Amino acid sequence: MTTKHETYYVPAQSAWPIIGAIGLFLIAFGAGSYVQQLATEETSGGYILVAGIAVIIFMLFGWFKNVIDESMSGLYSAQMDRSFRQGMSWFIFSEIMFFGAFFGALFYARMVAIPWLGGASNNAMTHEVLWPTFEAMWPLTKTPDGTTTEAMPWTGLPLYNTLILLASSVTLHFAHVSLEKSKRGALKVWLGLTILLGIGFLFLQVEEYIHAYQEMGLTLSSGIYGNTFFLLTGFHGMHVTLGTVFLIILFFRVLKGHFTPESHFAFQSGSWYWHFVDVVWLCLFIFVYVI
Repeated sequence: MTTKHETYYVPAQSAWPIIGAIGLFLIAFGAGSYVQQLATEETSGGYILVAGIAVIIFMLFGWFKNVIDESMSGLYSAQMDRSFRQGMSWFIFSEIMFFGAFFGALFYARMVAIPWLGGASNNAMTHEVLWPTFEAMWPLTKTPDGTTTEAMPWTGLPLYNTLILLASSVTLHFAHVSLEKSKRGALKVWLGLTILLGIGFLFLQVEEYIHAYQEMGLTLSSGIYGNTFFLLTGFHGMHVTLGTVFLIILFFRVLKGHFTPESHFAFQSGSWYWHFVDVVWLCLFIFVYVI
């Protein structure tokens, strides 16, 4: 009598990892070049950045298609499912570390660097030598060259975006519950609404950036406040964009009849990621806008 063993599927070689690496390189190089070119009329960095984003989106759709085809062909086992869960968990953990570093830079600037420049901890001499007119306050709306800017208030667009993301977490939860109860119609409605809320968030964030640049004088060149503001909110916006792309792919899979109440980890991983992005925004809203 032979015992049937569960096999572990090993996919064929793929070009998607190297394509993703090229896209990430273009994003990093383009973003760095774009920031350096802000004070000039050169725009090549922005085009490289956009090209990198396009490559990443192309890679995501292509790679996801391969994984979906393999999954729907019955090639994956329970062990493979556990591997996907571990991989997604570690991915979200790595993203937590990213944001932890950025929040760390914000807290260091506010709680260490600014008081130190203001003469705290018996640094009066340093204050007089480095920046005599410096006032230890946050947001730091005055740069060493005397340029002033406005601080972004928490009311208005930031508050609307917070409510939008909170609502999107609720609608996605309802979509997940609908999937578990085999209510395909409700699943489509709630998931589609979540996607619209994500797109709405991105639209309002673009409006916020336009308002900051054109009417408030708040730019990437606005000292440590402008740097940390756009670093944190922009990096988060990139995650919302990625999450929205993820949800759109899930929506098309739902339309094709994919997922069952017993087997839907792809949908579950998308929910994990979206809820993580929402929690990060709540932290951003509190520490960047409110406090």
